[in-house]
Amino acid sequence: MNTLKIKEMFLKLQNQKINWVQKIINGGESKPDPHINMTTKGPSCKQIIVSMNNETARKYAKNTSTHIISINCVLKTIKLNIMADFIYVKDKGIVISTNNVTSLSDLQEIEKCVKSSLLNDTDQISPPRLPQSKFYLKIIEIPYLNKQSNMHISPKNIEKKILKSNHIFNNIVLISRPKVIKVLLKSDIAIIWIDIWNT
Repeated sequence: MNTLKIKEMFLKLQNQKINWVQKIINGGESKPDPHINMTTKGPSCKQIIVSMNNETARKYAKNTSTHIISINCVLKTIKLNIMADFIYVKDKGIVISTNNVTSLSDLQEIEKCVKSSLLNDTDQISPPRLPQSKFYLKIIEIPYLNKQSNMHISPKNIEKKILKSNHIFNNIVLISRPKVIKVLLKSDIAIIWIDIWNT
């Protein structure tokens, strides 16, 4: 029974007593509100996506164990620390699950392996890629006004002066322009939000 129904039944009861009555009616302690998890699990970076049409993907998936052996043999001869675990068909392609995150050179070798087993359909196969998900960076306590020019910081300045001049941001790919937000209206401190692709 909820609080509103109890209030209708006992008009003169105070709030504390209404809570007490509710606990008795509902059988002791009221259940805590369920915790809603607002984040969702993104794709694993230990996967390689190879886009192709569904017919070619099903054709490739018929001999997955053979393909895994050939991919692992090639990766072993190059002395890479990556092994293919299994292959499964997804919409518009195949997904190769690996034990580690692959680099660009690994992807090129895996592309050669996939294309060599589908000689007649190589034009249907796109270059392999890693899954992508969106992440954001939050940079705090940045001066909003530049003391030399007396101009406020802009997204262009952030890209040129902060992102390109700092080695931490060498390999990031921006989704959109950085956003500059003042902490308070009268404050001279800003927060910078940067949306990036994570691979």
